[in-house]
Amino acid sequence: MNRLFVVNKPINISSNFYLQQIKQKYKIKKAGFSGILDPFACGCLIIAFGKYAQLFQFLNKTPKIYRATIWLGAFSYSFDNENIKYINKHKIYDINLVKTKLQDLIGTLKYYPPKYSAKKINGKRAYNMARDNIDFNLKQIESIIYNVKFIDYNHPFISFEITVSEGSYIRGIVQEFLKNINAIGTLSYLKRLKEGKFMFENEKALNPLKFLTIKDIKYFGSKEWIKLGKKISPRYLEHNKFGKYVIKFDDFFSIIEIKKDKISYVLNRIDL
Repeated sequence: MNRLFVVNKPINISSNFYLQQIKQKYKIKKAGFSGILDPFACGCLIIAFGKYAQLFQFLNKTPKIYRATIWLGAFSYSFDNENIKYINKHKIYDINLVKTKLQDLIGTLKYYPPKYSAKKINGKRAYNMARDNIDFNLKQIESIIYNVKFIDYNHPFISFEITVSEGSYIRGIVQEFLKNINAIGTLSYLKRLKEGKFMFENEKALNPLKFLTIKDIKYFGSKEWIKLGKKISPRYLEHNKFGKYVIKFDDFFSIIEIKKDKISYVLNRIDL
């Protein structure tokens, strides 16, 4: 069964473990997800069954929108509500300062990802090395912060929504904000609301063609020829510009790639 949809991952469960629950619910064996959420986080998680699981690299999943809450005075090695070492009383900030410093995040931001992350160091996951108390350093990464919306400041909790580019670490971005207000804190809540146009809608089945990042190309040859995965002649395409394209039919589609005078299938005959 081919199916693309969004689930609402609950807190305190890994994305992988929740995927197993979804597979059992739909009685499906082959499935995958895109955009891992940490166990403490919840919200939008894109799931695909069957051949649709091969489409993740072609889906438009940016920008991403999150709702987050910062807990001032709480210190965690993982920058979230797990691994909390201590909780101290923290001074109260002027709400206008909080609003201003949140807005200052907008733009291109360079920062260090959390050591408790899925980043790889010499083939090993950073979070495994951190848990084993192995000393290591991560390289700075760069994110685009498109928008920040202040929600509430009820001391010691600051809540906001943030819109970011793909590959961003909200935990790391929050630490940059805390540096700017000379504060110690951690994330106590994180929910992903959207990934591009993907959002939770009661696990409604989605048409993958509406979410692809690659353009269509008109094909003037036989439908059966594509269905059988036979070699495509450039003269049956509307152009031969280099790149990846989608050839659509009413009941299936294929993704092809044009390189010089060679046309190859990237993915062929994905049923709708």
